[in-house]
Amino acid sequence: MTGRQWAALALGAVAVFWMVGAYNRLVALRNVIFQAWAKVDEALGQRTAAIEPLLAALHEPLATEQGALDTLQAAQADAVRAATTLRTRPVHERHASAWVASEAALAAAASRVFALLEQHAELALQAPVAGATAGWREATARLVFARQLFNDAADHYNGAIAVFPTRALTRLFGFGRAGRI
Repeated sequence: MTGRQWAALALGAVAVFWMVGAYNRLVALRNVIFQAWAKVDEALGQRTAAIEPLLAALHEPLATEQGALDTLQAAQADAVRAATTLRTRPVHERHASAWVASEAALAAAASRVFALLEQHAELALQAPVAGATAGWREATARLVFARQLFNDAADHYNGAIAVFPTRALTRLFGFGRAGRI
């Protein structure tokens, strides 16, 4: 073999090793996003567990405000559907955007119901309502931190796929931008 052939072989080997390393790095960063989603999903499960008894406890005392309760229940169902879709591929930007939109609708519906609870202070102090409200607030606080962890992981991943020459591999291996939640 000539010197040029050795140089081409060495350059080809370096390119292959770089591609394998870049691929492994992107997979590792994507796995961090999946792990961060697990924390978000855990907080969502806790919040879902709190909202069902809350709606049941408020059904009779707030019968005149059934529209607000139905809106909250529908928004919760939509948020659960969006979270289920995002759970399958947390690195999919479109799924993340849909989940964020459903969370905004849920937050608006929940703020209406909690405003009604503030007007009925005696109802808010009753055992099933107070416990469910505390569970909702705790889950919401945990969700804020879990979302930040997810967004940090997504930012690192998106930064890695945007850098040249790794950007050239994203199409080859099917890596896309991760959405922020």
